[in-house]
Amino acid sequence: MKKTARLRKSRPALAFFAGGGTLLVLSAVILPYALSSTYIKSDGSTIEHGIFERVKEPPKLDVKKYNERMLALAHIDSAKTTTDTSTTTPEGITLIRAGTATTSVSVPGELWPVATPYPKYGAILPEHRIIAYYGNFYSKGMGVLGEYPEEVVLSKLAAEKAAWETADPTTTVIPAIDYIAVTAQGSAGRDGLYRLQMPDSQIDYALELAQKAGGIVILEIQVGLSTLQAELPALEKYLSLPNVHLAIDPEFSMKHNEPPGSVIGTFSSADINYAIDYLAQLTREHDLPPKVLIIHRFTQKMVTGYSSIRPAPEVQVVMVMDGWGFAAKKINTFNSVINPEPVQFSGFKIFYKNDLKPPSTRLLTPAEVLELTPSPSFIQYQ
Repeated sequence: MKKTARLRKSRPALAFFAGGGTLLVLSAVILPYALSSTYIKSDGSTIEHGIFERVKEPPKLDVKKYNERMLALAHIDSAKTTTDTSTTTPEGITLIRAGTATTSVSVPGELWPVATPYPKYGAILPEHRIIAYYGNFYSKGMGVLGEYPEEVVLSKLAAEKAAWETADPTTTVIPAIDYIAVTAQGSAGRDGLYRLQMPDSQIDYALELAQKAGGIVILEIQVGLSTLQAELPALEKYLSLPNVHLAIDPEFSMKHNEPPGSVIGTFSSADINYAIDYLAQLTREHDLPPKVLIIHRFTQKMVTGYSSIRPAPEVQVVMVMDGWGFAAKKINTFNSVINPEPVQFSGFKIFYKNDLKPPSTRLLTPAEVLELTPSPSFIQYQ
């Protein structure tokens, strides 16, 4: 059993206890913070342990470093910036709008970086870059995760991690298992919603695989004719874990009852804000570090009302360029869809097979992708 007791500020700390009923007084001192006590009883044991711990001030985000990294993603050297508007900005210097106590840095007249709420301490971005392997364990055609055996997936993912850290030594890489937990279907199914929810055993395996990779899990949702309001609560026990994040795919959100794949679907800002609010509430309820929310996009209409999307201190929002093709086409899609409609962070998807279909002869390199503005903080491989 586990019990937590709290003592208020300036209250003496007394403690017990041991087997055989012996009472131990550990201390009788006044501490500046509340105290927490945890009692744990092991299975088959009659010994209980009482531990008093000083409750410390929570660590705080380094906002200076955060702003410097946000500028760097937009290819702006923070050492060559100024906030002085009283005179003409010298050549080679960028005039910036300094972050406030709650909102990050931005640049007047420029789209990136975006002034958004600072994240809670423990946020993954922008200090790290996420490199994700995507797919479903039941399907060899949906991505890497279902195509190769475990040892190959882990080996290839480790190699991509190393390649990205070589291309950008200033940013550590967090590997991710990006698992499609709700897949769009070509048939309606019993409930007529054109989507299939994966069993817990498959999601549990994604968690195991991520642990072996030393990374995180991203759960993908393709709602079909269902909704985020219906699908997210079904995954709450997983989304309540600190290492599990969320991706939503507008392509398979069918607002007019079309079968998925017959037309390209869409999410509105209201849909996306629902997901943000849902995740934010979970982080508050379970005292979690910020969640990352991934949103796929390769056309304008896939996401509507981008300027009304509200990133929160508890949720970091990434818009991912999800189109396939030859290098110039992919870069053009990013510059046409992601760059002009800034939300918070950007991402980029690389298809091991589709990106090599003629006339393409090669995949984009990490160095080439990093030249995009803003540099993507999330890379997904399918």
